[in-house]
Amino acid sequence: MRYFLRRIGFFLATLWAAVTLNFIIPRLQPGDPAEIMFKKLQGRDAELDPAKIEALRAMLGDPAGKNLWEQYWNYLGSLSRGELGLSYTYFPYDVATVIGVALPWTLVLVGTTLLISFVVGTLLGAFAAWRRNTRFDSIVTLGSTFIGTLPAFWLALLILFAFGYVLGWFPTAGGYDASTPGWNAEFIGDAIYHSILPASVLLITGPIGWILGMRNTMIMNLGEDYVRLARAKGVPDTQIALRYAARNALLPSITGLALALGSMLGGQILIEQVFDYPGLGRLTAQAIDNKDYPLLQALLLFTIVGVLLANLIADMLYGILDPRARKAQS
Repeated sequence: MRYFLRRIGFFLATLWAAVTLNFIIPRLQPGDPAEIMFKKLQGRDAELDPAKIEALRAMLGDPAGKNLWEQYWNYLGSLSRGELGLSYTYFPYDVATVIGVALPWTLVLVGTTLLISFVVGTLLGAFAAWRRNTRFDSIVTLGSTFIGTLPAFWLALLILFAFGYVLGWFPTAGGYDASTPGWNAEFIGDAIYHSILPASVLLITGPIGWILGMRNTMIMNLGEDYVRLARAKGVPDTQIALRYAARNALLPSITGLALALGSMLGGQILIEQVFDYPGLGRLTAQAIDNKDYPLLQALLLFTIVGVLLANLIADMLYGILDPRARKAQS
């Protein structure tokens, strides 16, 4: 129990620090968000109207006359109510609405490819470790290392050019065409059709880390004393591979999977930019380009909270699956 309480305490402390930094960092940026938004709405050469600037500040939740502490408590109160402010890029829509539209696209694309990559990479890595120094091991290891040296955005551009522009087999941009968004066969088929190219890039590059990590960890476990003892007792090779070596080698991968699931809430910025895919990654790039501080602040917080929650869940699972972790902190 002490192990789990410590993990929850670390989570809460880290969450408070992340929320506080997320409040402070945008306010260290040069420039006035209200002035930036005014020039965007009225034109870059428009003359600044102090009354309108103050009105914009009040509307954006940053009224004049409030010190940093008052703004901080207002910020915490807004977060507790789920109020994330208005987006400069998609004004007058609020940030929560904008993120809510993009979130399902990232969850489906990145989440699905991540889980497939984890399963495929873990199985290939485990089998390569069991058949180490064979031709299969060499092909998997060298092939993964070579593909890992290629930039993901370069592969995305290459696949887009070949299958989108030259062959014309798949769409080159967007998440869907003229079909009306909804839970109907036409829209779902259209969305899947548009996601094939970005999903292909993620499935090519995604399993590499899992393959190499699982292979190296399992090779270490195969040299442990308990594996030698199992062989000496005549335990079948399949049982040694699955129940002994692979089971223990899987523990670090579970932690990595949890962190990857949490960080996927940030989207795949480069991949989504290349294919103009309407997910959180493209939204983050737009927020950076347009200096949309409320949207960028919310996206960063969203990603941080996702990673922290995933890390907490991984710590809890680790404590359940490996009793040694609990005993080490008892």
